[in-house]
Amino acid sequence: MVLEGYRARVAPYLERLARPWLGWAPNRLSWLAFGLTVAGAAVAALVRWTTPLLFLAVAVLIVLGGTFDVLDGEVARRTGRSSVRGDFLDHVLDRYADVILVVGIAVSGYANPIVAFLALASLLLTSYMGTQAQAVGQGRLYAGLLSRADRLVVLALAAFLEFDWSLPWPWAPGAPWSRFHVGGIAFTVIDVAFVYFVIAGQWTAFARARRVYRGLREA
Repeated sequence: MVLEGYRARVAPYLERLARPWLGWAPNRLSWLAFGLTVAGAAVAALVRWTTPLLFLAVAVLIVLGGTFDVLDGEVARRTGRSSVRGDFLDHVLDRYADVILVVGIAVSGYANPIVAFLALASLLLTSYMGTQAQAVGQGRLYAGLLSRADRLVVLALAAFLEFDWSLPWPWAPGAPWSRFHVGGIAFTVIDVAFVYFVIAGQWTAFARARRVYRGLREA
């Protein structure tokens, strides 16, 4: 998934979506996005002691958090309130939101702790390579197989499938730890998403690092 490549196509829709929020300060929207994502992580953690039906709320909160995370920048640009300070705050809140969300989902009991840890490390490494490019004067990198938009969509979809498969549908595979078996190891939908994060995240981090390095050599 490379959703960043569709940014230009969805720009007209973002403009319409941003209109009701033009009176808000961009930083307030950043905090709102962060709060919604943290709420999603908290609800995911509660699944461990309640019911997997809560994964529907997790999916909705992730989508809402991701939407407002996009809107803060759109509102800042359209109202002329873009600033280095606001951009820095947005990136800080995004990193904390990434960590809290993965930890919350890992606590749910529907994720292998080792796979969740490797996924988190890959996500942070991917983000670091993007910002490091900016630090050496090559601009912020968003390209790759696992941008932030990609991983939020994947996590929201995985959470929705966990909710859907917890219902007594004919296609529901049953107990959470007996859904996918590879070499005798069982995986949940969330585990599969995290494995994808590890593979795509490492690939994206390497591709970004190579691109920055080559740019420095040419300079």
